[in-house]
Amino acid sequence: MTNMKVNVAGVEFKNPVLTASGCFGFGREYEQMYPLEKLGGICLKGMTLNEKLGNPPCRIAETPKGILNSVGLQNPGVEAFLKKDMDYLSKKNTVLVANAAGSCIEDYCALVERLSDSKVDMIELNISCPNVKKGGVAFGTKAEAAAEMVKAVRKVCKKPLMVKLSPNVTDITEIAKAVEAEGADAVSLINTLLGMRIDIKSRRPVLHNNVGGLSGPCVFPIALRMVWQVSNAVKIPVVGLGGIEKWEDAIEMMMAGARAIQVGTAMFYNPYAPLQIIEGMENWCKENKIDDINDIVGTVKPW
Repeated sequence: MTNMKVNVAGVEFKNPVLTASGCFGFGREYEQMYPLEKLGGICLKGMTLNEKLGNPPCRIAETPKGILNSVGLQNPGVEAFLKKDMDYLSKKNTVLVANAAGSCIEDYCALVERLSDSKVDMIELNISCPNVKKGGVAFGTKAEAAAEMVKAVRKVCKKPLMVKLSPNVTDITEIAKAVEAEGADAVSLINTLLGMRIDIKSRRPVLHNNVGGLSGPCVFPIALRMVWQVSNAVKIPVVGLGGIEKWEDAIEMMMAGARAIQVGTAMFYNPYAPLQIIEGMENWCKENKIDDINDIVGTVKPW
């Protein structure tokens, strides 16, 4: 039997397959189809300090081999999550990664401090959110802003801290090195790419917010390239995501340097994708006589 356990920043996962934030809610709906304990871990829906209603519709638009979304981080707020979902999830025998979002550093710190006192195993910091105090530019698009955020959050975070990186930058390795320097225990990438669709009849954008985040298989080559670049630029663990829909994608992502992977958009059209990926990876390891899944991490041989 191949060892499928992986370790990211001191947190052990029974296998390297996690669900991506925003695509799995808090797990209740998917549990109707399979036990959550089969998963390596769950990256919970992005939450904020207070309840957030999100953007007005239309918030979802289909694209070739992907979707655009501008949901706007709709969520019940951290206190509602802790009251309604925390005890339920803590009994599911899988790793819980809380995704933290906000609009200013003070909100992030207050949220992370609250989550640090809960039963979540790790915190994933979503720095793709707009900084309302700096004109709406996302924290994660400037190395200085990303570093400032992580430095502040690190002071109050008692859990392993993973920073989720935005691909909407010139050099993602610059951002990765900046958050590593300020105490990030791991990085996850990529978040969605900024995109747009237009209704040619009305001549208006399909999304009410005009633009949205592009995800799905169409972004996989970009995500793979960025994971490879970042894994060669930092010493902390990298978790890869972006367009993974089958086990071959997961193997590629780990060969590029990812210690674990996250599955997101694929679950919207194939809820069983994470389980199929786990099974496919195990079978591939067996066929290739690989005793430990960790042995393939970063083994790509560039020309």
